[in-house]
Amino acid sequence: MQRSSRRLCGVTLLGLAAVLLAGCGGGSETASSAQAATPAKRATCPAAWVAGWQKLANRINAAVYCPAWMPSPLTGQITGNVNYAGGGGYVLSVSKDRSYLASFAWVEMQTGEVHVNLRGYPHRTSIPLCRNDEQAGPKRVKTLVPCFSDRKWTKHVGGFKVTLYTVNRDADQWHLLYAWRHAGSLYAISEHVAPPFGYARVLQNLDRMTRNLVPVAPAG
Repeated sequence: MQRSSRRLCGVTLLGLAAVLLAGCGGGSETASSAQAATPAKRATCPAAWVAGWQKLANRINAAVYCPAWMPSPLTGQITGNVNYAGGGGYVLSVSKDRSYLASFAWVEMQTGEVHVNLRGYPHRTSIPLCRNDEQAGPKRVKTLVPCFSDRKWTKHVGGFKVTLYTVNRDADQWHLLYAWRHAGSLYAISEHVAPPFGYARVLQNLDRMTRNLVPVAPAG
């Protein structure tokens, strides 16, 4: 994805730059009924984050999704300076076709990393293509392949019909990725499978992040 602009904030480790090239039963029937009758609290984009996502929506003239919950220590802030203890930050890039990548990463030596990407492809629903360069005998062969592949299943999460892809490229390499379509656009969220989070925990994180995505429409 060719980027027309890039913003890098709070990144202190080289690793982040390289990243860019997871109830008991019981109780009375009355209590259970009362709990079932209580509506679930709707997620809202935190006040400190909403301005950045609104600016992005206005810039690309399409809806974006603010992640109201992120795995610790990440936040969904895409404006100003963001510094995570240990090292890391966020990168926001927008391409000429108005597709965007919001990438958040924390890295700490001998502890691990947490890396989440959110993507949007306004007014297109097809999976984008990525350059693939591999050795075939004495020659290097360059082809275009889907950026998201090895589709596993499709399910509903928090009102979204998401498809899990387990083989992904570019900034999503070694990530598990959920992709969905809405109003003629393609969106994706992914997380790196790496300590401290294994495969199962990353899936749990993706479910929770997806349930807490808040749409932000362009103003006007």
